[in-house]
Amino acid sequence: MIRAIPNINTSRLTLRAMRAEDFDRFADLWASPIVGRHAAGGPLSRSRAWGVFLRVAGHWHMTGFGEWAIEDRTTRQIIGQAGFRYSVSDLGADFDAYPEASVLLLPDMLDQRFGLEAMTAAHDWFDRVITGPLVARVRDGDGAGAAVAARLGYARLRVVEDGGGPVLLLRRNSPPVR
Repeated sequence: MIRAIPNINTSRLTLRAMRAEDFDRFADLWASPIVGRHAAGGPLSRSRAWGVFLRVAGHWHMTGFGEWAIEDRTTRQIIGQAGFRYSVSDLGADFDAYPEASVLLLPDMLDQRFGLEAMTAAHDWFDRVITGPLVARVRDGDGAGAAVAARLGYARLRVVEDGGGPVLLLRRNSPPVR
């Protein structure tokens, strides 16, 4: 099992472990109405964001994979998080049994294709180090999220309701042929 969280550099980003000093930006991310709606059914308070922050940091130690902080290499500020987790969502054995991929970005970073860049790097790492099927979910109306998932090789499983509206469940059995 991987205990050290790897750093991954792209041309514009560094995917790295969360650090205690990242929490204020992390809390801002999760307090965003846009992020909250897509990821948690609504914005999170600082206290709830702290619990998510600790879960993100600890997931690596329990499973050997997890989510990275996405750091803008120009500003050295975190702009989101990306990676994989077991979500234990009660969405069925065809979904819950596999690591779930996700990316969240601060709203002012959404139009710069950082999500695709971060997730391509994360998936390249996963395909080399962990391997195996992955799942993802995209909220209805999230065209950018659906496009990123399609580029990474995800295919439709089914649509579910989660209280915040319909969510498309996706699965990726292997990397796409590039």
